[in-house]
Amino acid sequence: MSVSGSDVTFSDHFSGVASTYAEFRPSQPEALIQWVVGLAPRRDVAWDCATGSGQAARALAEHFARVIATDASDAQLAHAASHERVTYRVATAEASGIAAASVDLVTVAQALHWFDLDAFYREVRRVRAPGGALAVWSYMSPHVDDPALDALLQEHMYGRLGPYWPPERRLIEEGYRTIAFPFDEVAAPAFNLVARWTLAQLAGYMRSWSATVRYVRAHGRDPIADFEAEARAALADGGEGARTVTWRYAIRAGY
Repeated sequence: MSVSGSDVTFSDHFSGVASTYAEFRPSQPEALIQWVVGLAPRRDVAWDCATGSGQAARALAEHFARVIATDASDAQLAHAASHERVTYRVATAEASGIAAASVDLVTVAQALHWFDLDAFYREVRRVRAPGGALAVWSYMSPHVDDPALDALLQEHMYGRLGPYWPPERRLIEEGYRTIAFPFDEVAAPAFNLVARWTLAQLAGYMRSWSATVRYVRAHGRDPIADFEAEARAALADGGEGARTVTWRYAIRAGY
């Protein structure tokens, strides 16, 4: 893994939980990756912007000769797994340092809502090769197939943690449909992300949320411990068994 650094300024919600993010954030479904890759006119270079710990970048690398994966957080990149065709760099979305007209596909997984959109879109136009595509996506709020656990999850997400979500989070709740997207847009199929998780895995994922990070900063305690205790008490198996967690995707793509 190669990592190059620079001085960057950005709203940092995840550096402090970078190892948790890398361990518990789910990978992108292959069907989604296949559809996104199919947008590219060539498969020479892809730029995965705000790559986090590199889940989408490594998936793209199975289809592209080279993937440039940037993130403003060097802590996030420090937990990204190596791949021979992925080059990791510290850079903001708005100033990537990538050569002009060199990228066949630009992707943003789970991060567009944090960007200065006008500046990012200018950067996309600068780095795209002729015919190059942009695809952005985010999975939305999770639901669990166990009604008791899902009720606790929703209460925790929107009740206890409700005041701690950054305002940008509403763009995900709106399915990215209210975000300006000044490209020739193509319609995306419906995709879901599905995982089979124990309570411990679900709690680990919840600890990577921006709202959880802000709650801990405000109160100095882990709110997910309360959720785990309530869930263990409510579930017949104490949360030891795996349950199905499903997220619906919001996607925008175009040229």
